[in-house]
Amino acid sequence: MTVRKPTMADVARHAGVSLKTVSRVVNQEPHVSASVQQRVHAAISALGFRRNEAASRLARGATMLTIGLIMENISNEFYSRLAAAVEAAAGEHEALVVFGSYEERPDRERMLVESMYGRGVDSLIIVPSAADHGWLAEHPGLTTVFVDRVPAGLDRADVVALDDVRGGLVATEHLLARGHRRIALLSDDDGLSSVHDRADGYRAALRAAGAAVDESLVVRGVFDPWRAGHEVARLLSRPDPPTAFFATNNRAAIGILQALRERPERPAYVGFDDFALADVFNPGVTVVRYDVRRLARSAVDLLLSPSPEPRRVRVPVELVARGSGELPPP
Repeated sequence: MTVRKPTMADVARHAGVSLKTVSRVVNQEPHVSASVQQRVHAAISALGFRRNEAASRLARGATMLTIGLIMENISNEFYSRLAAAVEAAAGEHEALVVFGSYEERPDRERMLVESMYGRGVDSLIIVPSAADHGWLAEHPGLTTVFVDRVPAGLDRADVVALDDVRGGLVATEHLLARGHRRIALLSDDDGLSSVHDRADGYRAALRAAGAAVDESLVVRGVFDPWRAGHEVARLLSRPDPPTAFFATNNRAAIGILQALRERPERPAYVGFDDFALADVFNPGVTVVRYDVRRLARSAVDLLLSPSPEPRRVRVPVELVARGSGELPPP
């Protein structure tokens, strides 16, 4: 049995207002009192109404909705999976998606935003760099949702992020439960909210277990497997090497694999982000995993359901044990 989706007419009846008033509220037009807006938003929530954004744009004489997706690097498996998931979620609204990568260059990120905006793309999903994003206020007609990271310099922004603190916490707790006390952290730019939060979870787990937080075991700026492998070799060559590693991104986890290939040591390690073939190594790679489709769908839903108030969506994470995180200390 197919359940009929609620319409704007249903919302109007539920709120006791005209259809035109509902349309004005949905399209964020002026001259609607705050009390009426509140009634309409309450009716929308109660009925579960969702506007067909593509149809709405066509009715106003606009072209088909195009969503811009701006990411760090689409060649990274996380971003390619995110792009595919955003495209699938947007397709349900008959919307097109265009992609751009800024390759760790904040100036290119801004160029991509302004280029897309200048070409009529006024709905953007952005994985923000660590740079200040206050300049986005210069584009009042731009609808933006940030994914994976909280942007700097914007107090009012819609954000869909992972439960990064919990991810760092459960990964480190998992290693602590196997007897490890010297656990190294491999992370990228600490100015990114996701990286900072994962590191916070790591430190919180160590402190809760009464283990020392040794900052000499914390490595920042790991953006590629080669650098991660170099740092693993350096740390393992110390007189007091770590017995376990926590990698805050999939590139660092791959670097650990590469570094351990020709070494006699077998430290335990946990990665953040799943990746292809992580379960075929011996041992398999223990990771903190999440549903990237949920991440993408939440971002598209926020983008197509504008709100005057900033919103935060937190996507849960889970630890998947495959062997590498279960190795005991030597």
